[in-house]
Amino acid sequence: MAQPLVKKDDDRDDEAEYSPFLGIEKGAVLQEARVFNDPQLDARRCSQVITKLLYLLNQGETFTKVEATEVFFAVTKLFQSRDIGLRRMVYLMIKELSPSADEVIIVTSSLMKDMNSKTDMYRANAIRVLCRITDGTLLTQIERYLKQAIVDKNPVVASAALVSGIHLLQTNPEIVKRWSNEVQEAVQSRAALVQFHALGLLHQIRQNDRLAVSKLVTSLTRGTVRSPLAQCLLIRYTSQVIRESATNTQTGDRPFYDFLEGCLRHKAEMVIFEAARAITELNGVSSRELTPAITVLQLFLSSSKPVLRFAAVRTLNKVAMTHPMAVTNCNIDMESLISDQNRSIATLAITTLLKTGNESSVERLMKQITNFMSDIADEFKIVVVEAIRSLCLKFPLKYRSLMNFLSNILREEGGFEYKKAIVDSIVILIRDIPDAKESGLLHLCEFIEDCEFTYLSTQILHFLGIEGPKTSDPSKYIRYIYNRVHLENATVRASAVSTLAKFGAMVDSLKPRIFVLLRRCLFDSDDEVRDRATLYLNTLGGDGSVVETDKDVKDFLFGSLDLPLVNFETSLKNYEPSEEPFDINSVPMEIKSQPLAEKKAPGKKPTGLGAPPTAPASTVDAYEKLLSAIPEFADFGKLFKSSAPVELTEAETEYSVNVVKHVFDGHVVFQYNCTNTIPEQLLEQVTVIVDASEAEEFSQVVTKPLRALPYDTPGQIFVAFEKPDGVPAVGKFSNMLRFTVKEVDTTTGEAEEDGVEDEYQLEELEVVAADYMLRVGVSNFRNAWENMGADCERVDEYGLGPRESLAEAVNAVINLLGMQPCEGSEVVASNSRSHTCLLSGVYIGNVRVLVRIAFGIDGPKEVAMKLAVRSEDETVSDAIHEIVASG
Repeated sequence: MAQPLVKKDDDRDDEAEYSPFLGIEKGAVLQEARVFNDPQLDARRCSQVITKLLYLLNQGETFTKVEATEVFFAVTKLFQSRDIGLRRMVYLMIKELSPSADEVIIVTSSLMKDMNSKTDMYRANAIRVLCRITDGTLLTQIERYLKQAIVDKNPVVASAALVSGIHLLQTNPEIVKRWSNEVQEAVQSRAALVQFHALGLLHQIRQNDRLAVSKLVTSLTRGTVRSPLAQCLLIRYTSQVIRESATNTQTGDRPFYDFLEGCLRHKAEMVIFEAARAITELNGVSSRELTPAITVLQLFLSSSKPVLRFAAVRTLNKVAMTHPMAVTNCNIDMESLISDQNRSIATLAITTLLKTGNESSVERLMKQITNFMSDIADEFKIVVVEAIRSLCLKFPLKYRSLMNFLSNILREEGGFEYKKAIVDSIVILIRDIPDAKESGLLHLCEFIEDCEFTYLSTQILHFLGIEGPKTSDPSKYIRYIYNRVHLENATVRASAVSTLAKFGAMVDSLKPRIFVLLRRCLFDSDDEVRDRATLYLNTLGGDGSVVETDKDVKDFLFGSLDLPLVNFETSLKNYEPSEEPFDINSVPMEIKSQPLAEKKAPGKKPTGLGAPPTAPASTVDAYEKLLSAIPEFADFGKLFKSSAPVELTEAETEYSVNVVKHVFDGHVVFQYNCTNTIPEQLLEQVTVIVDASEAEEFSQVVTKPLRALPYDTPGQIFVAFEKPDGVPAVGKFSNMLRFTVKEVDTTTGEAEEDGVEDEYQLEELEVVAADYMLRVGVSNFRNAWENMGADCERVDEYGLGPRESLAEAVNAVINLLGMQPCEGSEVVASNSRSHTCLLSGVYIGNVRVLVRIAFGIDGPKEVAMKLAVRSEDETVSDAIHEIVASG
């Protein structure tokens, strides 16, 4: 049932405008469609019925095949009407029905007749419909007419043909590419839309040829493009060419920069803005290049048109992230936008000012923002909060006013995401500005008194347990924490108990008081709260028991759980109660998703050991069981790591082979998972001949061939290599699949007795440094880094050479080391010129490793980085640096 449509800008609640389609039903409309068969057609009534049919289709109503066919044939009878309005509705209806190939023939002759009509409106619409419903065969028949239409004097017809060409390029590219000459001619058209559509189509035709695109841009930038829309397209294509071409290192000039700067003086506002935006988004743009673009954007800030003000302030906001000093000249103009009626403009103005303002302007900005915050939605408030956080980190001496502002808005009404953004900001300021710790913690304590979000309450309590004991007067926080035990739900009460225990462990003077409070918690109604209170009393010695050492207690309470929670959960589920306690060291450290999955024939499920394990056991356990069952590998020791499968054959080939690398302390085992995809063949005595001439530190010790490989039954071949113990040896291996092939009678399934020896070349395989590193994250990198200590820290700087972007450089280093990114640090903000990445892992020998990398853009596209490594063994820290230096 259609719903009434209310006018958005109508302030009168008692008046509403209802949809003319209210209450229509498909069955009734299909009955009305019989008017299409009347001998005397009523054009107005037919148009109304078609309008209803189009409404039903656009509302998601589906027609059966029979219904659609009947409507289609009925609509085709309307071609006999000469009413122009009705004819346009007929075109729309045919396009929406998308007739099948046999039905298209019915209307083809009528549409081709219209395409050659003297009425331009008929011609344009007939072209659009034909190109929408036709296939490649019919397209070749009408290609000549389409070429003529592209260069037609009537701009409506020419644009219709060009837009149809853009759509057809997706399905019939070879045909459309033959129209290049006509499209090139249309680019010179005086009609604005024709030039715009022609340029768009010509670029799509040439987009895969960088040289052709460069020539196109060169020719058009020297000529005159009259259409403002086409000029905007040209600016975008020019920016693309600039990005793909290197800057002249001798003169520092960019190709086509003069063209972009010249467009800043164009008479059309859209062209001026497009050019300014293109200049600001250039890679490694200098202050000199930015100046003219900033100047025109500053003029737009005072425009009477809201769209121009919004476009200008949004662009300046992005520029302020990387070149804040270049935007400072616009601060006075942006301050006037804080009171703009459009809240989006006002929000962008404020956040830009927060990025570009100086220390002396902080107080004034805070006063303006205070009055502004109540008028905007939560999503805009979050943007402002994040900008304030950045400003506070930039000017730490102003933390009092900024912290008070955050505390005040924290008490106001708002949704979860908004409150979480404020809490996260206060936490970051406490960590990074030591003087802000005590006031920030008190603000958080006051907030949890009235906090309605369980998640935020537990996170604040957790943070309070870490930072609170380190303050000058920890006792002042106890009241706030214990109040949570009485006044909150069970989840928050349990978190409060843990926080109390942390205070008791860190502050000796508070222990007696903490013991009293924990004993009261033993009578709580919730099991979790009582269990935690009992555990912590036992751990701290509050129940009269003797604890081992203070270090043990602190490790238990504050140490991070350096285990993948998914693996931990799986191991606990698989644990069978017995006299032996659960061993936490048995939990595998690496997270992988279905590394045993095999390529398989369509519709078939893999079987055998190559199939994904059906039991919930971790994949590492599955591999370890598989390898330990082979006597030759029994003395290799504990399996350190198994890689994800590496494909050694292309898809849809006669034999499917991938390999899993199993790394031990002194050995590497290659598990070749093979599948025969040819029903008429049986493979016997299947083995892999491995050439390790490019892997000097490896020596082959064991080969386990496969006796038989029937059709679509995965099997495994193992080849083991010895290497120096604990050494991250690397190398390249060539692989050849060797076997005896026998023909199989597919009707009986019997194979011939005689076979033929054959070989099949596989892709090369590499053992790289990342194979000796487990991806293991940490829940709190800062704590883990500090706990690791600086005794085995190694720091050095490296140049990574030219890179397409900072994100590409970050991903390259992560893949090189094979470590787990922490705290989302693998994500690089767009247009960022610096970035810090935090990595964690376990190196071969079960050595914990933490890495902190500071990336920065040094010159045009040149990326430099500062690498700091901490580990439990200084030789491992040195090894990580060697990997980067040689990578």
